[in-house]
Amino acid sequence: MARLPAGIRFIISFSRDQWYRTFIFILTFLLYASFHLSRKPISIVKSELHKYCAAENEADVRFNSQSQKANARPAHQLLDNETDCSWAPFDRDNYQQLLGALDYSFLCAYAIGMYLSGIIGERLPIRYYLTFGMLASGIFTALFGLGYFYNIHSFGFYVVTQIINGLVQTTGWPSVVTCLSNWFGKGRRGLIMGVWNSHTSVGNILGSLIAGYWVSTCWGLSFIVPGAIVAAMGVVCFLFLIEHPKDIACSTTLVAHAKSYENGVHRFRLQKQALPDKKKLLDPEVQCLLLSDGKRAVHQNHVVTLPAEGGGSMAAISFTGALKIPGVVEFSLCLLFAKLVSYTFLFWLPLYITNVDHLDAKKAGELSTLFDVGGIFGGILAGVISDRLEKRASTCGLMLLLAAPTLYIFSTISRMGLEATVAMLLLCGALVSGPYALITTAVSADLGTHKSLKGNSHALATVTAIIDGTGSVGAALGPLLAGLISPSGWNNVFYMLMFADACALLFLIRLIHKELSCPGSASGHQVPFKEH
Repeated sequence: MARLPAGIRFIISFSRDQWYRTFIFILTFLLYASFHLSRKPISIVKSELHKYCAAENEADVRFNSQSQKANARPAHQLLDNETDCSWAPFDRDNYQQLLGALDYSFLCAYAIGMYLSGIIGERLPIRYYLTFGMLASGIFTALFGLGYFYNIHSFGFYVVTQIINGLVQTTGWPSVVTCLSNWFGKGRRGLIMGVWNSHTSVGNILGSLIAGYWVSTCWGLSFIVPGAIVAAMGVVCFLFLIEHPKDIACSTTLVAHAKSYENGVHRFRLQKQALPDKKKLLDPEVQCLLLSDGKRAVHQNHVVTLPAEGGGSMAAISFTGALKIPGVVEFSLCLLFAKLVSYTFLFWLPLYITNVDHLDAKKAGELSTLFDVGGIFGGILAGVISDRLEKRASTCGLMLLLAAPTLYIFSTISRMGLEATVAMLLLCGALVSGPYALITTAVSADLGTHKSLKGNSHALATVTAIIDGTGSVGAALGPLLAGLISPSGWNNVFYMLMFADACALLFLIRLIHKELSCPGSASGHQVPFKEH
């Protein structure tokens, strides 16, 4: 018999379950990356909405200096109100407050809606709920850009568009986290979700590049194209998203014979299981296929078991019930301040680079993507460390402790040249995004399947929504405060961010102490492999 081609051997070395899990991993990654892709354009377009047009104004300044007495207006006032280049109503002296109000409108609506979204999401099919949110988000993202083509200068129009967009985008996070947690157990959750959570940075990078391509020529397309992408991904979600392994009988069929395949890197083994008693049926998510951790051989008596579904008898957890889960309040408040810092960078970094490094909107947007590149590595590093140490809070605390002085250094040396800015953007991105990524993914999933819930999986979406909703309050406050503080100097903005990092660390002190004195108990993180 002829030897199978290498490609075919690679394909059959993985089980049906593994292929489905990989598919869901990639699909949910792309779905939420498209959400972040649609949030980024506003930060890129800010410098175009209020544009400093020195070239066009030079002649006007000279003319104004000659006729200053006749006009009774000083020359510098023309530069304070560049109506020839800026987009009304953002051509006013208080443009930074107006731009900050746009950010606040979106993020405040997002924070309020997130508390309701998890509760609603637990009672509706995830696929339909997420599809609706993505289609609606695509429409309202594009609607903001239509203001350019229809010459709309009403501040209220842009605020209302941001508010509605913020509300519908709350459908995304609880849905994708719940779906991913349905498919993956606790084993290596930090690493898996650390890699998966890089969708935030990937979406920000793509959003910056797409918005930057049109920002200087036709900024309306900077919103319309991302809006179309989100809506298209909503259609993909409707057609392909599988909410739960049991929907396609994944990991439920009993394996008749033990088989092993080797692809040259890892060894996989299918385990033969005894037929369980009908009264003690395991959850459909019992994983029959085990992956070696590279240090130990995979023993035949090892199985990975997820918390039981509990059947249909367990009702969805209440809001107050979710708050009583140990660690939910502390991590929620920590995320409030961590997300404040992260979203201030998300919405204001391109404008800061434009002002400090004197780059145009397109180049500033491209340079700001380095912060998100650092965020990818930070999220993965936080997941790996927390998995190895089994200390989620301590990992977050260490990165927060290092982030505060790093922010101060960034504010100091970013004025020294482009090379220093590049290096510090990567480092700041890793330290700022690491705790944020870990809390919103692995920690939320740990707490949503905490042992105190006794197998009630209906708590996951509510816990995720509470944690991310509280964090979104900080996300709303950060850009707003940056808009109010930045006129007094960018240094003051960085002092605010350092104070926020210190507050985030403060709320984790009790959990860090608990982890160090009683390992594995602070965030409900459990030993992933159970021997039978």
